[in-house]
Amino acid sequence: MSDTQPESGPGPDPAHERRATKDRPWVMRTYAGHSTAEASNALYRTNLAKGQTGLSVAFDLPTQTGYDPDSPLARGEVGKVGVPVPHLGEMRKLFDQIPLTEMNTSMTINATAMWLLAMYQVVAEEQNPGVDPEEVAAQLAGTTQNDIIKEYLSRGTYVFGPEHSLRLISDVIAYTVHHIPKWNPINICSYHLQEAGATPVQEIAYAMCTAIAVLDAVKASEQVSEDDFGKVVGRISFFVNAGVRFVEEMCKMRAFVELWDELTRERYGVTDPKMRRFRYGVQVNSLGLTEAQPENNVQRIVLEMLAVTLSKNARARAVQLPAWNEALGLPRPWDQQWSLRLQQVLAFESDLLEYDDLFDGSPVVEAKVRELVDGAKAEIDRVQAMGGAIAAVDSGYMKSELVSSHARRRAAIEAGQETIVGVNRFETTESSPLTADLDAAIMVADPRAEQAAIESVRAWKAARDEAAVSSALDALAAAAKTRTNLMSATLAAARAGATTGEWAQTLRDVFGEFRAPTGVAGAVGVTEAGEALAQVRERVRRTGAELSGSPEGRLRLLVGKPGLDGHSNGAEQVAVRARDAGFEVIYQGIRLTPEQIVSAAVAEDVHCVGLSILSGSHMELVPAVLDGLRSAGAGDIPVIVGGIIPESDGRRLLELGVAAVYTPKDFGLTEIMAGIVEVIRTAHGLAERSSSGSGSGR
Repeated sequence: MSDTQPESGPGPDPAHERRATKDRPWVMRTYAGHSTAEASNALYRTNLAKGQTGLSVAFDLPTQTGYDPDSPLARGEVGKVGVPVPHLGEMRKLFDQIPLTEMNTSMTINATAMWLLAMYQVVAEEQNPGVDPEEVAAQLAGTTQNDIIKEYLSRGTYVFGPEHSLRLISDVIAYTVHHIPKWNPINICSYHLQEAGATPVQEIAYAMCTAIAVLDAVKASEQVSEDDFGKVVGRISFFVNAGVRFVEEMCKMRAFVELWDELTRERYGVTDPKMRRFRYGVQVNSLGLTEAQPENNVQRIVLEMLAVTLSKNARARAVQLPAWNEALGLPRPWDQQWSLRLQQVLAFESDLLEYDDLFDGSPVVEAKVRELVDGAKAEIDRVQAMGGAIAAVDSGYMKSELVSSHARRRAAIEAGQETIVGVNRFETTESSPLTADLDAAIMVADPRAEQAAIESVRAWKAARDEAAVSSALDALAAAAKTRTNLMSATLAAARAGATTGEWAQTLRDVFGEFRAPTGVAGAVGVTEAGEALAQVRERVRRTGAELSGSPEGRLRLLVGKPGLDGHSNGAEQVAVRARDAGFEVIYQGIRLTPEQIVSAAVAEDVHCVGLSILSGSHMELVPAVLDGLRSAGAGDIPVIVGGIIPESDGRRLLELGVAAVYTPKDFGLTEIMAGIVEVIRTAHGLAERSSSGSGSGR
């Protein structure tokens, strides 16, 4: 080959040459918050000192669902999956010594997003005494997640029905466009859709349908002029998932970019390309993290991070990574530091940010992007033909599709068609120093956090002006009965000293509450799962006949989710597989009290109660169910428990009377069904206890 290019040939392409200047790295976050506002504040300041460039706040479930720590529904949940913020005083503690006008803060909050944003704004004002509040608001940068539609489909922290939820979202969007212009008032969250089983096509399609529903609602509210509507579109951000199939995931991000540009240009007439830019943050997949050989999770996390950073034209604006041990329990600060360092090595040691897009012109990438775009458009059309995302939630269509998709994936893993290293293949392993002491490999939530939060609320109420609070809440209720933007009334309630539970209850009294479809009834399960499922079906049939004295007798399994944990994916998959195995399944959805579960177990005369808890509240809620069954004269009904449960807690639950404990390591649903049958037979003296039914060898 000649050392020089012929005159007629192509010269060097500057787009593929290394540039002298590097791109700015994405915002680096870790998702954090636990126990108390003081402890979370210390963690935030430590992480910022380590080079983290933004905050991502995890709130506990009572805060997310609008309950104060002293509510009976908050029992066992305070400070478990995030930080409790029941009033303005705790918000002050949370951001003590963190200047909010200089910070980029993402808050994972949805049903109560308006309330948390109001308290955040008030704290920022207090940090800047003497400065015009409008000037302070104009400097605030960050995001409220605020996507309720995905809560109906996957995460479960909704409070109000779709109509009223969209009203709250629209009010926040309109307020921020006019008063907090650097704030992202909503993350359209496809992350949780993938966790609930969505394929890449479904993830794209349902996220876009959600965006359409939100933008249409804002337009219909008439709070933003046509001239300013481009600003609304420009502040819409997305929160996306990235799984381990990183080539497909990278192409998914490019498909998102293309579809969003087309949608905002053609449907909403946005002419400014900057306003049409697809802006997204990401937490890479937590669903695929394994309890077995958890050290393998590190390379999974790295591959998933590459999916959202390699392609410059579809690169994430902010990245937060889970920790290697999240399938075991709550990560420690060191574990979060490791995940932060993964980002820093890629951004600062590698040459990734020195080049333009690596994939432009690739026929392989272009073909995959086209496949995803075409598939997503077809699914968007199906949903829009039903009346849009809200109608598809009400009908149960989207939820059933996700449950069915998840069931197919679980079946593929169990059949060995989809390899999970260390789980269904390459299972032999050396002892890991990372998990030599499992109880020390995770952080335990402060057991005093709940009582501390209750005392904080009581002290706060004792010191405030009750008349001012009552007046502010009355004004909020009155505004909620009109079309008035509720942000002003919410800010007034925060300044007066109202609590999270009082704000939410005021709106509950006006709007009512809502229970989303479970999706289980319409889900397609695993009807042909081979000999193993056939054997379990026969065992279920025979046991039902023996216990009832009739060939038509069936075993009845109650699947219950006590507490405020809305992550229902596991419970739904157990319910679907149990139905396929021949059980009569009673599943009433999320957020039930122990008393409600006991009442249902007695009323339905069930043979077994299965509890699913992923929030860490198992040591409070499971004993409450056991005690309730005994008090109701139904203590002979066996109880099994599934969730992210440390080994020491699992042993304690068995000592308390739980028949079996299952953790993420027990991925074989058909094997779990076999175990449930043996638990029932043992409870009725029909068989000796089988070790295969004990869950994780317990």
